[in-house]
Amino acid sequence: MINFNVPPFTGKELDYIKDAIDRQKICGDGSYTVKCNEWIEERTGTAKCLLTTSCTHATELAALLADIKPGDEVIMPSYTFVSTADAFVLRGAKVVFVDIRPDTMNIDEKLIEEAITERTRAIVPVHYAGVGCEMDTIMELAVKYNLLVIEDAAQGMMASYKGKPLGAIGDFGCFSFHETKNYSMGEGGAILIKDEKYIDDAEIIREKGTDRSKYYRGQVDKYRWQNYGSSYLPSDMNAAYLWAQLEKADVINELRLTRWQQYDELLQPLKERGLIELPYIPKHCVHNAHMYYIKTKDLEERTRLFSFLKDESGILPASHYVPLHSAPAGLKFCRFHGEDKYTTKESERLLRLPMFYTLKESEVDYIVSKVKEFYHV
Repeated sequence: MINFNVPPFTGKELDYIKDAIDRQKICGDGSYTVKCNEWIEERTGTAKCLLTTSCTHATELAALLADIKPGDEVIMPSYTFVSTADAFVLRGAKVVFVDIRPDTMNIDEKLIEEAITERTRAIVPVHYAGVGCEMDTIMELAVKYNLLVIEDAAQGMMASYKGKPLGAIGDFGCFSFHETKNYSMGEGGAILIKDEKYIDDAEIIREKGTDRSKYYRGQVDKYRWQNYGSSYLPSDMNAAYLWAQLEKADVINELRLTRWQQYDELLQPLKERGLIELPYIPKHCVHNAHMYYIKTKDLEERTRLFSFLKDESGILPASHYVPLHSAPAGLKFCRFHGEDKYTTKESERLLRLPMFYTLKESEVDYIVSKVKEFYHV
């Protein structure tokens, strides 16, 4: 059986977790958390990175820093994970969906302006599969209408748009280190903060509303309750697990890209015959091989291919998001602006193939051979 995902493991994780235990500092903001924060800051150029317990919590923290309130509106695609919307619904905001582009599966930047109202406070682009949204247009709209940009870069670590790292372009960026991501700490995430003016508030909210971070730096003699907040700190043991992968981030990235390219080259004959569609990467985007997907003719064909790979070939593929605007909570808390021309249609056609950094060349050969067998090629 070829699994859809195998959580990343480099071999140093257990050593670093033991070291964290030996240091007798396994709660949040230990030495490994500091290492990870500093590594991400150096790689992305963001003013501040703070590890969180999940990308969900990173997005919630961004919503708090953005001071999202009841009655505010936030624009995003419906084709995303529930956490992207949840963070703002929890603040009482109305989520406004716009359609996606069929080529990248990202938000259609040309439709955003029409959805802006006097209540709009933020735009939330989602970088699907680690391929950047058209951030120039989005940032121009943000300036024009005085909006914040909160990047859902859950899948975007080590990817870039016109040379700028995803997650570090907007006001806030949110990474995921879930077990399905390129780099993992089991459950975990990070918030990237572009403007230093938000750092103090971010530290306070993340530390249960206290100035404990300043206390540990010796800036105050005791920490006090300063504002509302919650506990967004991951254990330093989780950070130790992540650190083992960040040390090998470039190696992991190159191995994933090699397997991604192998898929892409071997599946070209099916694309050329018009049987399937393959991922599109704009020339100004550098992706991170977070996933490899194909698009079938329709939902019925995808269902048959899924069953063929899983039940007859020992391969575990995966579909992806059910558009949020069609879900019960989406109908309750959100609205879709304009026509759903591509969101539902394209989501029903998309099938993700196994992708992880230890995936073998021979396994990709086998997977592609089975896809070709299904299409009689």
